[in-house]
Amino acid sequence: MDVFIEPIGKLINEFSKLPGVGKKTAQRYAYKIIGMTDAEAKAFADSIVNCKSKVRYCKICGNFTENDVCDICKKREKSTICVVKEPKDVIAMEKLHEYKGVYHVLHGVISPMDGVGPNDIRIKELLSRVGDGTVTEVIMATNLDVEGEATAMYIAKLLKPLGISVTRLAHGIPIGSELEYTDEVTLSRAFSERKQI
Repeated sequence: MDVFIEPIGKLINEFSKLPGVGKKTAQRYAYKIIGMTDAEAKAFADSIVNCKSKVRYCKICGNFTENDVCDICKKREKSTICVVKEPKDVIAMEKLHEYKGVYHVLHGVISPMDGVGPNDIRIKELLSRVGDGTVTEVIMATNLDVEGEATAMYIAKLLKPLGISVTRLAHGIPIGSELEYTDEVTLSRAFSERKQI
């Protein structure tokens, strides 16, 4: 016999599919939803549906946007491109309030163990962006783990013959850590002390 009635069990099951949410946390979330007023529950559900239907990828950089082209690509100086693994890494970099260039989101990193090669992430799109002659620097801001390093080195080898300066975030970010969880001071120092690769 199931402990939860069907609607609660289904809700717990859906919450537990989220990353980092175990059964106990999923139960707390489900109980919170049950305790909401009808208007609060509808607003919560509407925000999920609204987000899912309106958010898309920028056709230039691959970041989240509501339009075909994100505001960063529309308004920023385009001679510097900061390459990141995922859209959430753009947010981490933006919290610095130091970077004034544009981004390129790879949507993954090279990881042969997981069957992800260079053609499975947005490297071709990056090469096409730097081909117009306006880009002078590409900052590699992939995570400092094995896959992030391999991806940065692979891209650097492709860009160097084009005469583009390729830099890498420097000191302060521990090996194996993710940008999303790096504090702003550490990330700011790593950004300002980036180095050629």
